[in-house]
Amino acid sequence: HPRYVGDWSAVQDQLKNMQQFQATLGAFAAIAADGSVVAWGNPLMGGDCSAVQDQLRNVQHIQATDGAFATLLSDGSVVAWGNPCYGGDCSSVKDQLRNVQQIQTTTAAFAVILADGSVVA
Repeated sequence: HPRYVGDWSAVQDQLKNMQQFQATLGAFAAIAADGSVVAWGNPLMGGDCSAVQDQLRNVQHIQATDGAFATLLSDGSVVAWGNPCYGGDCSSVKDQLRNVQQIQTTTAAFAVILADGSVVA
């Protein structure tokens, strides 16, 4: 319903050959077959990924908290966006987000497992 997730008609034509979907409380994001990402819905809840769109290439996996998204790229790095209170800003640990193997979530935070078995949250 547009009241909760915005008007998706602006991205409707892009929603073909999607591989994976995730949702926050007010937005959706999907990975396309070419590894790009389409997001829509409430911008405060991750519905606007334009600030990181140029980094969203070769996306392998996506996870969501209640208000943010995080993607795992094929090079083992992570890109996050959305509400910072829900994990949408990972700039403070960006240098540690290399060789990421897995992303897990709570309602308001992301944690990753690195190739060496260590955890960054």
